[in-house]
Amino acid sequence: MTWIAIPLAGLTVVSTLAGGAIALRLHRELQTAIALSGGIVVAVALFDLVPESLEAVGDEHRVMTVVCLGFVLFFVAERYLVLHHRDEPEQAQSHSQVGALGATALAFHTFTDGLGIGLAFGLDTGTGMLVLLAVVSHDFADGVNAVTFILRQGGSRRVALRWLTLVAVAPLFGAATGAAIDVSEESLGYLLALYAGVFLYIGAVDLLPEAHNHNPSRVRVLVTLAGFGAIFAITALAGQL
Repeated sequence: MTWIAIPLAGLTVVSTLAGGAIALRLHRELQTAIALSGGIVVAVALFDLVPESLEAVGDEHRVMTVVCLGFVLFFVAERYLVLHHRDEPEQAQSHSQVGALGATALAFHTFTDGLGIGLAFGLDTGTGMLVLLAVVSHDFADGVNAVTFILRQGGSRRVALRWLTLVAVAPLFGAATGAAIDVSEESLGYLLALYAGVFLYIGAVDLLPEAHNHNPSRVRVLVTLAGFGAIFAITALAGQL
């Protein structure tokens, strides 16, 4: 069933393009959508990826070490490749790595999202669907970032749309690559642990602060909790089937 990851990864394209379109035209509801994404991404890491990794590897210490490695690697990538740039506009202009390099790095990031989808479906359909949900959720924010990143560096709307398209379609190639790779269950467990660390960083460091640090809202808090609750319920139900 790994092949199903490729057409389903098309949902990430829609999510990324929707995020970019909203960044170009609408701003009022962005924070609420990102609040939901943050809750979903963190919950998928905690309630599905980590337990699946523990079951596949059978060594808690090794799994949590790899989770931490994923967290740290994405932190380093963000700092040096500017995947989710948070500097002030005048500071951002001074970075030599911004512009095309930053957008390319963001496209590589979404490629690895698709890779994770393909690999997760290689383990089982339930894990694949939850990873897909997490990726679709935070790729909305990646679409926002792709557009705002280029515009903040002085790029035109046309250039922003060009990079948005690249970022949006990259997961399709990643999913095809992941579906074609044949790895052992233990190796897949390590890869899922790595993705758990990345998801924890994206949700806890990027998405949730972005949604809640500016103009705090009770609605956004409830939306984040709803994201956690929905993933908890799905994983609990899947465990009983």
